[in-house]
Amino acid sequence: MWCWLTVFHLFVLYDFVHCITLTEVRVPKHTIRGHAVKLECHYDMEGEALYSVKWYKDGREFYRFVPRDDPPGSVFPQPGINVDLANSTSEQVILDPLDLSSSGKYRCEVSAEAPSFQTVSDHGEMMVVVLPDQDPHITGGKPRYQLGDPVQVNCTSGRSKPAVHLTWYINDDPADPGLLKRYEPFITGVDKLETSVLGLEFRVKQKHFKRGDMKLKCLATISTVYWKVNEESVEGEKLQKAPTLESRRAGGTDTRADRVHASSNWATVTAERLSAAKL
Repeated sequence: MWCWLTVFHLFVLYDFVHCITLTEVRVPKHTIRGHAVKLECHYDMEGEALYSVKWYKDGREFYRFVPRDDPPGSVFPQPGINVDLANSTSEQVILDPLDLSSSGKYRCEVSAEAPSFQTVSDHGEMMVVVLPDQDPHITGGKPRYQLGDPVQVNCTSGRSKPAVHLTWYINDDPADPGLLKRYEPFITGVDKLETSVLGLEFRVKQKHFKRGDMKLKCLATISTVYWKVNEESVEGEKLQKAPTLESRRAGGTDTRADRVHASSNWATVTAERLSAAKL
């Protein structure tokens, strides 16, 4: 008898464990301040009846969907959470608009009706980004350089959150880390936005010129939501061609051509003198 009860309990437990399945919880890693975002929670009830879907931010519930309630959706206010209730359902919740305090850990929890009351959940992290108020700009450059000249330039981003990631390129090749001068981001304003600065310092070599020009490019990125480039092209100083020097020999040295020419002159003079003597 006890053996059959144990087998029955194991069968029921196995059935419970394989009931509700979360197929996907989609929380964007990066979103933009002032924009809307859709959080998605997809599940398979496998024959069970849905009791509720709940959403939490940093451990606090902010949205609940209960199919048998009227209306089925409920909102629990908290900082950084603005739920668009009209467009939120059992499988998605819309937040609009977002602000910096909307960043955090979001968890979806799905529960079944009686008798199982099984509950499954999963989560994702989301960061709200403040895009830079201006594109990256390059300072300190000259219109032209000669071999051996020092190059000292800075690339500065606009104010953002988080800080922009900057990358230097020389003629489309990433600059060697040893040529970079790094600075800590500057934090300003009540919103504590950050300004990034990255320096580039090196001495000009022949390899830096491609067809007489050198290109300095700064790339600014924030994950996959922001990508901007600023590029400057500078000329190499045109070196004047050295004058062609003619090789001249000293007057005391003659050539074979000189000797032939001299012998010809001597023969002419001797013939003239013999002709005069006969006369």
